[in-house]
Formats: sequence, C-alpha cells, structure tokens
Amino acid sequence: MRFGVLSTFPPTPCGVARFGAGLSSALGAHGSAVGVVRVADDSPPSGGQVVAELVNGSARSVAACADTLNLHDVAVIQHEFGIYGGADGVEVLDILEALRVPSIVVAHTVLENPTPHQRHVFETVTAKADRVVVMSDVARKRLSATYAVDRNKVATIPHGATLPTAPRVKRASRPTILTWGLLGPGKGIERVIDAMASLQDVPGRPRYVVAGRTHPKVLAAEGEAYRESLVERARLAGVADSVTFDAQYYGGAMLAALIQSSSVIVVPYDSTEQATSGVLVDAIASGRPVVATAFPHAIELLCGGAGLVVSHDDPDAMRTALRQVLTQPRLAGSMAAEARQLAPEMEWSVVADAYVQLAQRVLAERRTQ
Repeated sequence: MRFGVLSTFPPTPCGVARFGAGLSSALGAHGSAVGVVRVADDSPPSGGQVVAELVNGSARSVAACADTLNLHDVAVIQHEFGIYGGADGVEVLDILEALRVPSIVVAHTVLENPTPHQRHVFETVTAKADRVVVMSDVARKRLSATYAVDRNKVATIPHGATLPTAPRVKRASRPTILTWGLLGPGKGIERVIDAMASLQDVPGRPRYVVAGRTHPKVLAAEGEAYRESLVERARLAGVADSVTFDAQYYGGAMLAALIQSSSVIVVPYDSTEQATSGVLVDAIASGRPVVATAFPHAIELLCGGAGLVVSHDDPDAMRTALRQVLTQPRLAGSMAAEARQLAPEMEWSVVADAYVQLAQRVLAERRTQ
C-alpha cells in the first residue's frame, strides 16, 4: 500500500504536524510506503518521508501537489481550516478536485458553529473525499448533526499516541502539575495559575510547569506579550516561585520523559466545543492522572475514571480536583490505571492498522465502480 500524506510536518511546531509525523511513521512501520507532501512554512523540510512541499497561494504548486499524491494508491489529507491557502483553507478543494486516486480526509476540527463559508468549504471537502475520518464519537455526532455529509463516508479512528516504553522517570520530591503544547490565548493557563495559591499547603509545595513555545501565529502578531502576561499574573498572585514557563518545544523521548515526571496533567482549555485534543490523548496514553475542563473530547475520554472533568467557570472545582489528585494516592493510582487501560487502542500501530484497513476498503470500492 502506497500512502500519499498531505499535512503540515516537522519541524513545523503544531499538533497537525505531530499527527502527520506519527501517522506516517506508523504506516511505514506497518509495511506501507509513505510519501509526505508537506505544507511549506519558513522552516526547511526534515525526514526522509517528505517527497514534496505545497506552497499555499501558488496554483502551480497546488497542481504539482496533486500530481505527487496521484503517484500513490491512496491520498490521506489532513484537514484544518488554518493550514491551506485561501479563505478558510479553500485551496484544498483544488487539490481534492485534481486527485485521481481515492482520498481519506482526516478532520482535525469539526466546528459546532461554522461560518457560512467554513460550512461550504468543509461540506465540499467531505463531498469530494472517499472517506472522512473523525477522532472521537462527539465529532462524528456533530458532523452528522451539523453538516450535510454522507454518513456512510464517516469513520471514527482515534488520535494516535506513543505509549511509554522506557522505565518510569523518578518523580521529583516537589509534585509537578503539567500543561504542555503551543502557548497562546485559549489554553486556559490562567485557571491553573489562579489555583496555585490554594495549593501551597499541599505536602511538597506543588509547582506548575507550562512547557512549550509560543504559537508561531501568536508570536508573529504580538510577540511574547501573552507569555509575559501569564508571568505577571503568577507574580501578582504570589506564586511566581511555583509556576515555571519552559519555552522549549518538546517532542519524542523528551516529551515522554517530561510527562512521566509529572504528578498530574492538566488540560484547562477555554474551548467548550473541542472535539479532538492530541494533548489529551498523549496524557492518557502516558498513564498519568488528568484534570481537564469540560470540553467534549475530555468528557468522552475521561468519563470512565481516567481523569476529573471540571466546569470551565468553576475555579473552586479546579482547585479541588488538583488537590484531590495530589493528596489522595489511591485516587491518583486508580486514574492512572484506568488511563493505562484506555491507552492500547490509541497506540500508533493500532491506529495505522485502522487506516490501512480503511484504505483497502476504499480501493476495493473504487474497483467495483
């Protein structure tokens, strides 16, 4: 099986790029041939799987991208509104139109309240695709309820994750609350900073580590003003010595070690409609206890006990949840155990196998048409 994968790709620092790299590597390990068409940015491509680059805004590049994907058996298109050229990434439609091979579109965002143009773009994408993959049940239900989509085209395959293989890192004597990912408004870091003052009496005086560089688009628009505002917020709250900002972009073994060193992972997003979170999947796959705000993917994945879900507008609930995990070893242990039960179905090898099976079905359907 030869897969052509269109995606942002490392060293681009974004969740779609990490997903594209994880899926491509897993498909390769599965025995498939993978050619990646990377959505170009200011950084040079890396990795032997990258065979071409898409330059947004260039009709010639769009045509060349489609030609490259057509050299494979199946094209796997990562869809996110902000990664392709044109309003709401409308240029991806030209690529899909030019494909002669079957296409599987991976929907990273399924908006509950799209603008009319976003709806048009997304519905046209799904109409042109042979299959549409969503990564959660809530995304599948939202897709069916909100958009004019052929339900027979929709498949649910979980977001992949790398399960820890190295021995667990010895945790520091000072308990660590961890949030990681690209930094920018909407991540809800403020909620945890505000909770830290009430946790100073917890044995070991917990610290909150916020790991990750500032999102490139935020950096371009306003520099490090947002990060600096968070530092000032911690200072004014009197918890500056308990909140650490690490501007490094973590990945691979370094991210795994960071996660394993934490006592609890907190995913405090502002969004009330996020249907897929790669950070949440990585947190569960790592077997660590999780506290998250009540966005849909968190409600879905944590309902069995792998974590605690708190209301977005309830600071007391956030403080209480963090305190419970930090002070009740049995609770933290049961949450970690439940996370480890969920993890195997998220392993990249399992996810890659699901994509191979889906591609085989799509190819078989094409032969009978």
